[in-house]
Amino acid sequence: MQHNNQKTNAFLIHISAFAGYLFPLGSIITPLILWQTLKERSAFLDEHGKEAVNFNISFGLYIFIVSASFIPFLFRNIFHGFNGIDIDFGGHHGYGGLFGLLGFASLAGLIALIKIALIIIAAMNANKGELYHYPFTIKFIK
Repeated sequence: MQHNNQKTNAFLIHISAFAGYLFPLGSIITPLILWQTLKERSAFLDEHGKEAVNFNISFGLYIFIVSASFIPFLFRNIFHGFNGIDIDFGGHHGYGGLFGLLGFASLAGLIALIKIALIIIAAMNANKGELYHYPFTIKFIK
Protein backbone atom coordinates (compact mmCIF):
# COMPACT_ATOMS: atom_id res chain seq x y z
CA MET A 1 0.00 0.00 0.00
CA GLN A 2 1.33 3.40 -0.98
CA HIS A 3 1.30 6.45 1.28
CA ASN A 4 -1.03 9.28 0.38
CA ASN A 5 1.96 11.52 -0.29
CA GLN A 6 3.32 9.09 -2.90
CA LYS A 7 -0.09 8.76 -4.55
CA THR A 8 -0.45 12.53 -4.69
CA ASN A 9 3.04 12.96 -6.16
CA ALA A 10 2.35 10.26 -8.79
CA PHE A 11 -0.94 12.02 -9.61
CA LEU A 12 0.93 15.32 -10.04
CA ILE A 13 3.54 13.72 -12.30
CA HIS A 14 0.80 12.65 -14.71
CA ILE A 15 -1.29 15.83 -14.47
CA SER A 16 1.78 18.02 -14.97
CA ALA A 17 1.65 17.07 -18.66
CA PHE A 18 -1.06 19.71 -19.04
CA ALA A 19 1.72 22.30 -18.66
CA GLY A 20 2.20 21.73 -22.39
CA TYR A 21 -0.82 23.97 -22.92
CA LEU A 22 0.97 26.78 -21.05
CA PHE A 23 4.42 26.68 -22.63
CA PRO A 24 6.11 24.78 -25.49
CA LEU A 25 7.35 21.28 -24.62
CA GLY A 26 5.83 21.67 -21.15
CA SER A 27 4.12 18.30 -21.45
CA ILE A 28 7.57 16.68 -21.60
CA ILE A 29 9.70 18.99 -19.48
CA THR A 30 7.39 19.30 -16.46
CA PRO A 31 6.85 15.54 -15.87
CA LEU A 32 10.57 14.99 -16.52
CA ILE A 33 11.56 17.51 -13.84
CA LEU A 34 9.05 16.09 -11.35
CA TRP A 35 10.18 12.53 -12.06
CA GLN A 36 13.86 13.44 -11.67
CA THR A 37 13.22 15.10 -8.32
CA LEU A 38 10.93 12.37 -6.94
CA LYS A 39 12.33 9.12 -8.36
CA GLU A 40 14.69 8.54 -5.43
CA ARG A 41 11.83 8.55 -2.92
CA SER A 42 10.23 5.28 -4.07
CA ALA A 43 10.04 2.75 -6.87
CA PHE A 44 6.34 3.64 -7.20
CA LEU A 45 7.15 7.24 -8.15
CA ASP A 46 10.00 6.11 -10.39
CA GLU A 47 7.67 3.87 -12.42
CA HIS A 48 4.99 6.53 -12.74
CA GLY A 49 7.57 9.08 -13.82
CA LYS A 50 8.99 6.81 -16.51
CA GLU A 51 5.52 6.03 -17.82
CA ALA A 52 4.51 9.69 -17.92
CA VAL A 53 7.70 10.87 -19.63
CA ASN A 54 7.68 8.04 -22.19
CA PHE A 55 4.03 8.66 -22.97
CA ASN A 56 4.43 12.41 -23.43
CA ILE A 57 7.49 12.02 -25.65
CA SER A 58 5.70 9.38 -27.75
CA PHE A 59 2.51 11.36 -28.21
CA GLY A 60 4.46 14.56 -28.89
CA LEU A 61 6.24 12.66 -31.64
CA TYR A 62 2.96 11.31 -33.04
CA ILE A 63 1.35 14.75 -33.13
CA PHE A 64 4.46 16.25 -34.76
CA ILE A 65 4.49 13.59 -37.50
CA VAL A 66 0.79 14.01 -38.28
CA SER A 67 1.08 17.80 -38.23
CA ALA A 68 4.19 17.78 -40.43
CA SER A 69 2.47 15.54 -42.96
CA PHE A 70 -0.25 18.19 -43.22
CA ILE A 71 2.19 20.74 -44.72
CA PRO A 72 2.37 19.27 -48.28
CA PHE A 73 -1.43 19.28 -48.53
CA LEU A 74 -1.52 22.86 -47.35
CA PHE A 75 1.02 23.97 -49.98
CA ARG A 76 -0.83 22.03 -52.69
CA ASN A 77 -4.04 23.84 -51.91
CA ILE A 78 -2.31 27.22 -51.68
CA PHE A 79 -0.62 26.77 -55.07
CA HIS A 80 -3.80 25.32 -56.55
CA GLY A 81 -5.41 28.71 -55.92
CA PHE A 82 -3.15 30.36 -58.51
CA ASN A 83 -5.13 29.99 -61.74
CA GLY A 84 -2.44 31.36 -64.04
CA ILE A 85 0.21 28.88 -62.90
CA ASP A 86 -0.05 25.22 -63.77
CA ILE A 87 1.64 23.19 -61.07
CA ASP A 88 1.63 19.48 -61.72
CA PHE A 89 3.53 17.42 -59.17
CA GLY A 90 4.49 14.63 -61.56
CA GLY A 91 0.95 14.13 -62.82
CA HIS A 92 -0.18 12.73 -59.49
CA HIS A 93 -3.20 14.12 -57.80
CA GLY A 94 -3.10 13.94 -54.00
CA TYR A 95 -5.91 14.22 -51.58
CA GLY A 96 -7.20 17.72 -51.82
CA GLY A 97 -10.21 19.57 -50.68
CA LEU A 98 -11.73 18.82 -47.33
CA PHE A 99 -9.48 15.91 -46.39
CA GLY A 100 -6.29 17.64 -47.48
CA LEU A 101 -6.93 20.79 -45.51
CA LEU A 102 -8.87 19.49 -42.55
CA GLY A 103 -8.20 15.76 -42.42
CA PHE A 104 -4.72 15.85 -40.95
CA ALA A 105 -5.64 18.72 -38.64
CA SER A 106 -8.59 16.69 -37.35
CA LEU A 107 -6.35 13.66 -36.92
CA ALA A 108 -3.89 15.72 -34.85
CA GLY A 109 -6.83 17.03 -32.81
CA LEU A 110 -8.13 13.51 -32.25
CA ILE A 111 -4.70 12.38 -31.07
CA ALA A 112 -4.61 15.37 -28.68
CA LEU A 113 -8.04 14.42 -27.26
CA ILE A 114 -6.92 10.82 -26.77
CA LYS A 115 -3.81 12.14 -25.00
CA ILE A 116 -5.94 14.22 -22.62
CA ALA A 117 -8.19 11.26 -21.80
CA LEU A 118 -5.23 8.93 -21.17
CA ILE A 119 -3.51 11.46 -18.91
CA ILE A 120 -6.67 11.77 -16.81
CA ILE A 121 -7.07 7.99 -16.61
CA ALA A 122 -3.42 7.54 -15.57
CA ALA A 123 -3.69 10.30 -12.96
CA MET A 124 -6.82 8.76 -11.44
CA ASN A 125 -5.15 5.34 -11.28
CA ALA A 126 -2.06 6.88 -9.68
CA ASN A 127 -4.27 8.54 -7.09
CA LYS A 128 -5.69 5.09 -6.26
CA GLY A 129 -2.16 3.70 -5.88
CA GLU A 130 -2.23 1.69 -9.11
CA LEU A 131 0.30 1.71 -11.92
CA TYR A 132 -1.13 2.57 -15.33
CA HIS A 133 0.64 1.56 -18.54
CA TYR A 134 -0.19 3.98 -21.33
CA PRO A 135 -1.06 2.38 -24.70
CA PHE A 136 0.89 3.24 -27.87
CA THR A 137 3.94 4.32 -25.87
CA ILE A 138 7.52 3.94 -27.06
CA LYS A 139 9.84 3.05 -24.18
CA PHE A 140 12.52 5.73 -24.48
CA ILE A 141 13.38 5.44 -20.78
CA LYS A 142 13.51 1.94 -19.33
